[in-house]
This record gives sequence, structure tokens and C-alpha cells, in this order.
Amino acid sequence: MSQGSPGDWAPLDPTPGPPAPPNPFVHELHLSRLQRVKVGSWNSVCLPARSPGQPLKSPWQPLPCGFCLLGALLAPIRVLLAFIVLFLLWPFAWLQVAGLTEEQLQEPITGWRKTVCHHGVLGLSRLLFFLLGFLRIRVRGQRASRLQAPVLVAAPHSTFFDPIVLLPCDLPKVVSRAENLSVPVIGALLRFNQAILVSRHDPASRRRVVEEVRRRATSGGKWPQVLFFPEGTCSNKKALLKFKPGAFIAGVPVQPVLIRYPNSLDTTSWAWRGPGVLKVLWLTASQPCSIVDVEFLPVYRPSPEESRDPTLYANNVQRVMAQALGIPATECEFVESLPVIVVGRLKVALEPQLWELGKVLRKAGLSPGCVDAGTEPGRSRRISQEEFAKQLQLSDSQTVAGAFSYFQQDADGLVDFRDVALALAALSGGRSLEELTRLAFELFAEEPKEQAKEQAKGPGRLLYKDGFSTILHLLLGSPRPAARTLHAELCQAGARQGLSLCEFQDFSLHHPLHGKLFSTYLRPSQTPPASSPGSTTALANGTVQTPKQKGD
Repeated sequence: MSQGSPGDWAPLDPTPGPPAPPNPFVHELHLSRLQRVKVGSWNSVCLPARSPGQPLKSPWQPLPCGFCLLGALLAPIRVLLAFIVLFLLWPFAWLQVAGLTEEQLQEPITGWRKTVCHHGVLGLSRLLFFLLGFLRIRVRGQRASRLQAPVLVAAPHSTFFDPIVLLPCDLPKVVSRAENLSVPVIGALLRFNQAILVSRHDPASRRRVVEEVRRRATSGGKWPQVLFFPEGTCSNKKALLKFKPGAFIAGVPVQPVLIRYPNSLDTTSWAWRGPGVLKVLWLTASQPCSIVDVEFLPVYRPSPEESRDPTLYANNVQRVMAQALGIPATECEFVESLPVIVVGRLKVALEPQLWELGKVLRKAGLSPGCVDAGTEPGRSRRISQEEFAKQLQLSDSQTVAGAFSYFQQDADGLVDFRDVALALAALSGGRSLEELTRLAFELFAEEPKEQAKEQAKGPGRLLYKDGFSTILHLLLGSPRPAARTLHAELCQAGARQGLSLCEFQDFSLHHPLHGKLFSTYLRPSQTPPASSPGSTTALANGTVQTPKQKGD
């Protein structure tokens, strides 16, 4: 994974063996001249992708200019008609739940409401997708009954068009974010669906969702099936992301459902990096015909061990679905709103937040190397946002809040200044990798605990799991739980619970795989002794800062 090409991390693996799986978070759509004419893009060979260190691309980016042929004629008509049908869905969705109490909505709706509204929404939904160009939905296999498989799991989840899978599944119940209730029409459809809602802001919400999923899945067929997209986010269909265990907690049989878009041009994929919402919508609506294949695999019945372990159950179903799709099953996932990939035994962010922090500071005109980041090694010093702004000499409140948010805050809203000191040192580019890893060790290493002192004489200060996970989280974007697990594995070879400086640098500098990872993410700067006006400045993450010109 070079910084110039973050979509490929195969070069990090120096050992022979099977090729590394494709990056599921990046979708590059290359158009031929004829295809560009059809969709109205005369001036680009491929849709632009975001470079490392740049902020997340807004999905509402400008569309290509020079619209003609299908892009100018077919797409706008289709999109307009589809939006009209979308709003026609609202009366049917509203009618099904109108006048019902919250207590009544805790049971499946039956009677005339179910008959009239269900068929109305089902028919209009099929019309909506037809108008967007999905003229054919090819179904393979046999959908199991709600008694045979109370839960359906669909993958790969690659686009906002994937709800089309609800149609051949006869509109099963879904799991959605509670925040979507406030979205016009979508909120009404979620109430119609009696969807299971989860709030990301309420820690108790996930527990309630688990209980509700278990209640419905074990209702003996009283409730319709529940459909999950176990990956939890969209990918490019080239590999399966790690399945989240939510769909498997009840321990009941599940039916895997495969979604394929076997079209000559992949306009539907909506990955973390690639075409945005409007481009995906416009390009898909510009195609004369889009096809969707929905395949029902045999019901997967869990073993007693899988019933007790939802993670094991999820992993095994993921492998079955990946084998049927002919693509790899990966450990890649989204953690804290960032895509995480697996390199060796370590999980790392595709683009660490450190890069984003560097961009924020550079935009504010701050040179990280000029900041006095002095802090006492091994001692935590908590600072407030006001102290943070003073220390970094930042005056703009929006910039201060943005930069401060990159660091983990405690219950009082304070951050550990050691985190700030290490981040600034990494961004400054003034240290070699050996110096930077030594600084990281000195900041977070602690005196050996009493037990360690008895087991080994004179080990010096040691890097324990909390400090190790903080360093990897700051520099590589590694999730802290995954870093702690790796720390435990590294310590198994010795009798201590912590790593010495030599052991930490062996891991970060000399390991054939992880050492390459550190050098890729934290490439030291090659700045000249004195920067001349107009020259560029290389930063530690490999990005280049060009001084602003007049009028910028």
C-alpha cells in the first residue's frame, strides 16, 4: 500500500504466496470514449479518486460537463419519474401505521392494512427501480420460509441500489439507523416496514436491537423474515468485508442471499473512494438496461458451537458466501468511520486520521515542526481545548475544534498531550523512523511493574498494551482492540508483559512486513536544509505541501 496508490497493499508482503485480495474500499470506473459520450463525460478518462491526505470527498460533487445522448436525455427523465414514484409510496406507507399505538406496532401488522399497503408498496417499489433502468431482476434458487430461516443475510453490499433485493424477498423487515426516521419518505417507509432501529449515539440501543432481533427471529414464524447486510457498509464487490455478528446473535438458521450486477459497465458501486451519489445515480440511469441477479443459497443451520459464538457463525457464513461468489473473504471493515485493512497480523486504517490532521494544520498555516511539544516521557498530561489552541498557536475556533477532535478525549473533554506531541513529531518530518519510534517509546513507556521486575532484572522502561495501542492508533490508524491483541502476541515470546525499546523497534523497523508498513505510512521527509520561497515541503506521511501563492 503505497501512499501514491492506496488501493493496493500487495507490495507490503515480501513473501511469496497467493496474491493479496483487492482493496474493497476503492472503485475506479474507467469509461471508453463511446461510454463517455453516452453519459455525457467528454473530458475525463476515468472518474477521479481522492488522493491520500485529502478530505473525504462529498458525494454531492459536480457532474461532468457536456451532457449528451443518454446522459442528457434518458437519465433526467428516469430520475424525475423515479422521484415521483418515491413520493407516491408515502401514502401507502403512512396508511399502514396511521392510528396505531407504539404498543400495537410491537406486533406484526395484519388484516386489510397488511394486504393493501404491502402490495401497494411492493408494486410501486418495483416500478421505481424499473424507471431507474433495472429492467430485469433475475432470481436463482428458492427463498426459504420464515420458519426455515427467520434471518436473511445479503452480500456483497455495494450500493444504495441494494434494497432492490427486498423485492424478491417479499419486503422483509430491515435494520436501519434511527437517524433515518427524520429523512422525508424514507422515514415513513421505515415505519411501514416496522424496521429495527439502532442509534449510534445511544450505547443502550445496540443491546435493545439484539434483544429485538432475537425476539423476532425466535417468534416461530409470527414475524416476517429480517434482512441484514452483515458487512455494514458498501464495498466494490471485489471482496467480502468482515461480517458483523448482529445477524447471527439469535443463533437461528439464516439464508445467504447473493447480489450481483452482471452489467458490462459497473456504474452501481458506491465505495468509500470513487464516484459519489449523484454520479452513481446519473451513470446508472444513463444505461439502457441494468440487470440484477439475486441468488438464494441453501439455508445455513448453525452448529451448537456457532449458536454460542456469533462471531464464529458470522465468519463461517462469510466464507460460504465468498466461495459462492468466487471472491475472497477478508477481515477488512469500517472502524470508527474509517476503512480498516489487514496487513499481516495488524489492522491499519486505509488512510490514517494523522494525514487528515496534517492537512488541517497546514491549511491553518501551522508548521508542526515549529511547535514546542515538550512533555515529560511516560507521564500523562491532560490538556483542554483552550490549552491545545494556545500550545499550537491556533486562533481560529473552527480549526481548533477540528484538530482537537482527532485525539481521544476523556470524560472531561481532555486529551493526553503525549498524543499531540507524537502526532506533531510524525507530521513535522524532521526525524528519521528510528528517531520517531524512539520518541514514541519514550513518551509512552512506563517503569516495569513489580511482577516484571522480579521476572527480569534490569529490563528498563517497558511499553505496555495501552501505550502500544495508542502509538499504533495515532501513527497507523489501527483500532485499539486489534493493537492490544497484537501486543499480547508479541509479548508471548518473552516473560514480560511489556516490550523493551529494542523489541519495539524490531517490530516497527525491522519486521519484514510491519516495518515496511511503518516506512510507508511515516516516510521521513527529504526536505532541503533551507526552504526557498516557492519550494515544496515533504511531510512525514509522504504528502507534499506547496506554499500558497498570491490569490490562493
